[in-house]
Amino acid sequence: MASARRKWLGRVLTVVAGLLLALGHAPFSIPIGVVLGLPVLAGLLLRQQTAWGGFRLGWLAGTAYFAGSMFWIVEPFFVDPEVYGWMAPFAIFLLSIGLALFWAVGFGVASRAQGAARLILLIIALTLSEFARAFVFTGFPWGLLAYVWSETPVFYLLAWVGPHGLGLITVALGVLPMALRWRWVRGVVMVTGVAALWLTGQYVAPKSDALLTDVTVRIVQPNAPQHLKWHPDHMARFFQRGLALSRGDGAKVDVVMWPETSVPFRWGSNEQGLALLRTGVGDAQFIGGIQRLENGQMYNSMVHMDASGTDVALYDKSHLVPFGEYIPFANLAAQFGIFGFADVNQMGFAAGTGPRVITAAGLPAYLPMICYEAIFPGLAQVKGQRPDWLLHLTNDAWYGEFSGPYQHLVQARARAIEQGLPVARAANTGVSGMIDPYGRVIASIPLNTDGFLDAQLPAPLPPTFYSRWGELPWWYAALFLIGIVIMIGHRQAVHEERTLQGD
Repeated sequence: MASARRKWLGRVLTVVAGLLLALGHAPFSIPIGVVLGLPVLAGLLLRQQTAWGGFRLGWLAGTAYFAGSMFWIVEPFFVDPEVYGWMAPFAIFLLSIGLALFWAVGFGVASRAQGAARLILLIIALTLSEFARAFVFTGFPWGLLAYVWSETPVFYLLAWVGPHGLGLITVALGVLPMALRWRWVRGVVMVTGVAALWLTGQYVAPKSDALLTDVTVRIVQPNAPQHLKWHPDHMARFFQRGLALSRGDGAKVDVVMWPETSVPFRWGSNEQGLALLRTGVGDAQFIGGIQRLENGQMYNSMVHMDASGTDVALYDKSHLVPFGEYIPFANLAAQFGIFGFADVNQMGFAAGTGPRVITAAGLPAYLPMICYEAIFPGLAQVKGQRPDWLLHLTNDAWYGEFSGPYQHLVQARARAIEQGLPVARAANTGVSGMIDPYGRVIASIPLNTDGFLDAQLPAPLPPTFYSRWGELPWWYAALFLIGIVIMIGHRQAVHEERTLQGD
């Protein structure tokens, strides 16, 4: 009976620890899980007798963490509830247990070691698991552990170590003190570690406002609810709203930005609509989201027109959302009437060729990202070409009103810090705004508000350490830690052999 009670207590503690870690993400942004959740998981891991026990621990903790931080995933299913609503419970359940498998593997691997080596191995294995999550099956690096620091000075360390490096530091801070014998010593070490990390963030934090260029960007937020956005009775109204907001208060601006797919017709299919758009932005350049059809394939695109209305560039979104913009094994899924949420006439989107830097007369060079692309650190740069700013067009109406839009904003801020580049962000329902190269939102339009803002584009910083070296530093740190694990294991083996010889 006592044994069964301990097992259930352990499971409850595991779930609570995962949920505490989830509290670190927006809109709560309370990193309490680092000092309460991770130590509990480390203590429970030390008690596991088998790799399978470690695997189950990681799976349960990860399920709680991902369910707690990504419950917004049900929102797209309620845009068209008659068709997709029944899938919502399955979505949050399958996403949580699926992503938790990465944590399960990390904890299972760590449990192969003993004592302090087990905790060190957990730091490596969990960091590698989160890194794998960013790439496997096209990747889904939403909710990385580094983002729990988004409202603290620690977040500025992304410029040096990136999201996975900061994730490694976060796990180390939470689990290593558990290797110490005395509880009060663990507490002192943990508090000292948090203070040191916080002060380091304060040291690298900006001491003044970012420098501004003479380029003024008008960011338009039409605030079109997703269930009405493509409704024939409302499309013209939202288009006219966008045109009115583009005129603003009559002040002169250099470029007008519209969000993802905010132009309600396909590129090249409506000359009258394009003429209205060219007239509506006046003497400014225009950058906005539009769908386009080419060679029988649909693209989620961005169009850039100069002040004369001449096409400057087209960019096609390259990293598409699985089950949103395309369906894996689409032909088979279609037989069951399953199509992507953003599906257009039962036609999924095709992927573009990848990130690229766009240059246009009168504007600093920029790198565009459409919606989901902003969650991938690697898509915010092009090797050998550094832009002066990042441009993010998105439609966060899919993400609901509570956590999803704010978590997406945090990730756009992360890209700014990592690259040392400002981000101009136009979101359909919010949050739109200008982010300086330190990741600070210097002007914004709130969620669920139609409006515009005129903001001067901040100047870029010199290339950051992370933009130069990428993931290499934390890989070296992981190799160093692996060496320590091997050394500890060797000493333990020698000690056991001597003990047996003494017997």
